[in-house]
Amino acid sequence: MADTSRLGLELTPQNLRAISSALKAEEDGKQLRKELTKNMREALKPGAADAKSAIMSMASATPHGGPALKSSIARKIRPEVRISGKFPGAKIKAFKTPNIRGFANAPKRTNRASGWRHPVYGNREVWAQQAGKAKWFDRAFEGQDGHYRRAVQFALADMVNRIASRSD
Repeated sequence: MADTSRLGLELTPQNLRAISSALKAEEDGKQLRKELTKNMREALKPGAADAKSAIMSMASATPHGGPALKSSIARKIRPEVRISGKFPGAKIKAFKTPNIRGFANAPKRTNRASGWRHPVYGNREVWAQQAGKAKWFDRAFEGQDGHYRRAVQFALADMVNRIASRSD
C-alpha cells in the first residue's frame, strides 16, 4: 500500500477534484476513474457490513404480513463514492426505504433514541410509539472512522502513485 503521509495526501474535496481532473486528462481516464471509485467503495464495504449487522441485531416486535423492516433497511446500506462534483467524498449511507410499509425514513427513525410513531394496524385513529435500536448506525463505526478514512486514503494514494509513475 502507498504511504499517504509521505505524499502529504489528505482526503479533502479539493484533492478529490484535483485527482478527478488528472484522471480526465489521462488517455484511459474513464477506466482509471471507475477503478478509483471501485477501490474506494471496497475500502468502505466492511463498515457497511458492520452497519447491516447492527440493524439486523435490533429486537423485533410481533410478526406481521408486511415486508421485513430490518432486512429492508440492511439492503439499503451501502458505500457511496463521488470523486467529482460539488460534494466529492466517500461515505457509508443508509438510503431511504420507500417501499417498506410507507416508512421511507426507516433507517433514520430506527436510529433515533426517541423512536417513531405509527398508526396501529386496523385502527387508524390510535397511534403507537415504537423504539428501535438507538444509534445502531453510529455505533457500528465507533472507533473505526480513522481506519476507514486511512483505507480510502490508501486507495486514493495508490491511484496518485499510478498516475505519477506514468509521467516518470
